[in-house]
Amino acid sequence: MSKMTVAEAAAHFNVSKEAIHNRIRRGSIDCIIENGVKYVVTGEEASSKTKEESRYYDYIEAENARLKKRIDTLEHETTTLRNQREQMLIEERQKIEMIYKERDEQLKSVLQVVATKFLANMNVETVIEDAVTAEVLEAEPMDWISLKDFLKLKNYKTKKKEKIKKRFKQAAKDDSRIIIKKKKLYLDPQKYDYSDLLK
Repeated sequence: MSKMTVAEAAAHFNVSKEAIHNRIRRGSIDCIIENGVKYVVTGEEASSKTKEESRYYDYIEAENARLKKRIDTLEHETTTLRNQREQMLIEERQKIEMIYKERDEQLKSVLQVVATKFLANMNVETVIEDAVTAEVLEAEPMDWISLKDFLKLKNYKTKKKEKIKKRFKQAAKDDSRIIIKKKKLYLDPQKYDYSDLLK
């Protein structure tokens, strides 16, 4: 049985001083303190046993260091992948928002063109009414005549003509027998009877 300092024990067992201190804490190596100096107590049996333990603990420490390094690498890779995924999601959302914004702008442009070119100074009802009137007048051009021409044929006096015109204008909004085209009234006397408005 012999004793040696921690530094001597580290050199003897070919390990670090820290490894010797760890073994002292675990109780795998005996130690004594004399005059404030820590000594490691060894013997032949203890020496061979300590060498085996030393190899085992060194292996465990090396494995722990390797695993810690691997964990650090995996954590770094996970963080990188998470950041990349978040960046991709942000970019995709921005692309989608841009597509919808561009489509909205295109739709607004189309609506403005339609409004300025086709609906200038006219409301939608007037446009629809004109389209229906044009279709009817084109379909039956011979049957429809203007109110003005119709009243000329009747040879009414001027005062009576004015009263009849007022009646027709008031009825034109709701009466399907009368068509308004460019602020003129058109009638179909062969198909409809207008006697109620001619009184």
